[in-house]
Amino acid sequence: MKRIAIIALIVSDREAAEAINGLLHEYGEHIVGRMGVPCRERGINLISVAMDAEQDVISALAGKLGRLPGVSSKTVYAPEEH
Repeated sequence: MKRIAIIALIVSDREAAEAINGLLHEYGEHIVGRMGVPCRERGINLISVAMDAEQDVISALAGKLGRLPGVSSKTVYAPEEH
């Protein structure tokens, strides 16, 4: 069953950008939208990725992103439909 979720990323290492973009491209068919916000004064970037996919697909992407150096991630799921 497909789920709606948002993966929130905090990126503290700019070197991770290429790997992040590669993973987002790889999972692009499941991504509804994404938004990036630079926080220059703190030296970090905030990225949100909205997805519509099977839970295992969402978890796989979130896990791969969270294992990148300088990246932390959390996933929030919309309530399941009854």
